[in-house]
Amino acid sequence: MSSQALIADLTELGGAGLVVTELGVDPPPLAPTAGAVQLGVHRDGPVPGGSLEPFDILLSADPAAPGPWVGVAPPQVNAVIGELRAAVARQPAAAAACAQVLRMTLALPFDQALALESLAYSMLLASDGFKAWRRANPPRDRPDDGAPRVKIAVGREIVIRLNRPAARNAFDARMRDELSEALSFAVDHPDALPVSLSGEGPAFSAGGDLDEFGRADDPGRAHLIRTLRSPARLAHDLAERLTVHLHGACVGAGIEVPAAAGRVTARPGAMFRLPEVSMGLIPGAGGTATIPRRVGRRRAAYMAISGAEIDLATALAWGLVDEVAV
Repeated sequence: MSSQALIADLTELGGAGLVVTELGVDPPPLAPTAGAVQLGVHRDGPVPGGSLEPFDILLSADPAAPGPWVGVAPPQVNAVIGELRAAVARQPAAAAACAQVLRMTLALPFDQALALESLAYSMLLASDGFKAWRRANPPRDRPDDGAPRVKIAVGREIVIRLNRPAARNAFDARMRDELSEALSFAVDHPDALPVSLSGEGPAFSAGGDLDEFGRADDPGRAHLIRTLRSPARLAHDLAERLTVHLHGACVGAGIEVPAAAGRVTARPGAMFRLPEVSMGLIPGAGGTATIPRRVGRRRAAYMAISGAEIDLATALAWGLVDEVAV
């Protein structure tokens, strides 16, 4: 049986795809379906009673709906449902894995949540969904310019700057390693100085370097590297000592790592997006551990599965960002 036929059969059985529950109309599920993404929709009136625990995403027709809801204007509700349905249909395995990981992450210590994410990410690298995306987006061979990927200066504080502006600070393996070294230095500094992280050029970071996705010849070894050299773990270890200053595009790793910091500021015009599910993967730079701890797992699931762009006002209201920089 082909993978497409298998997914079709699973969808027909209710084991894959998007399952929509109209709250107040449909009976709520008793538990989430293992391979499906559960969406609860509230259109008007008081929120119905009962547990919301089975739902991966909660969508409200009230734009000002508090967490855990994603609020949109009433005319947009059906369009958002359609976008989510299409996103899940394009990458059902990645969407289901993302929902499953996010259901567990907040119950785990931070390091274990990172390990869970990496295990799921490594598994998806072997999936048909990722392989199809990689065939449609073949990697380019580009010479390494040899320039330092990260700058660090020490004074009254430790100042760390991403330094790949021509590539909008895209995270390649060298940037990950150099940032890990800089953050590790800050963690171990005997004076426990405050730490500042920012980025050179027009964007804080456009996310992972797409030309490197899937190039590891050993997914098991890549999993170990991700867990041992994790900027998100080090940012979390720094806690309130670390302030991240965001601007421009903050995509994938460009928001997943900052979300671990104790304080996040962003300039006007900053935008935030998690594109990995559309590639057949899940956030792999710590985002399934860091972002739910700021915005809750359901808003994190919406960001990851929809791939929608989140503006600064929404990021501030949700707690993804702590302050608008002037």
